[in-house]
Amino acid sequence: MAGFDFLNSILDPILNPLLTLFSDPNNPMFGAIFGVFIIATIIAFFITLANKLLVDQDRLKSVQGEMKEYQQEMMKAQKSGDPKAMKAVQEKQADFMKLQKEMMMNSFKPMIVTFIPIIIIFYWMAGNPLINQFYVQLPTFGYYVFLVPFFQWLAAFFYPVGAVTPFATISWLGWYILVSFAMSMVFRKFLGLKSGGM
Repeated sequence: MAGFDFLNSILDPILNPLLTLFSDPNNPMFGAIFGVFIIATIIAFFITLANKLLVDQDRLKSVQGEMKEYQQEMMKAQKSGDPKAMKAVQEKQADFMKLQKEMMMNSFKPMIVTFIPIIIIFYWMAGNPLINQFYVQLPTFGYYVFLVPFFQWLAAFFYPVGAVTPFATISWLGWYILVSFAMSMVFRKFLGLKSGGM
């Protein structure tokens, strides 16, 4: 992707200082690990903020409530085996589909705004030698609780020649996902949003 190398000249002066903000002579990877933590936190904040500003939270809550009611009604009708109840539920199916479409369109709004900037930053991180060579040591318990072996096995299908890291460790991408998920939950709670996200 040599055609996008110009992005490095723009992003290097902005993001590289984050990778050296906290350096530890005993651990050369620490600065990059902390830098990715900051980048993931900033991105998680902007995604959460986009959700807060672009999605009508009251309407979302109302739609989720209506969908839940419909699903409960459907299950009740199926269990009862009453043809009249089933017919009544089927008549509401078109409204249910409209609600599903509305929810999907609402969830796309923040993604449309944040997708390109995030892809650009990911491209920069994947090509940055300070980032793409580090790994984070996890406690063995955490390594299994977060299902890291499963995700590493899954990633091997997409990146069969990926970097090999020592046991109970995650690469920069795993670290980014872990931080992003945790910080998204914190920001969503702080901004009054219902559920978590990347």
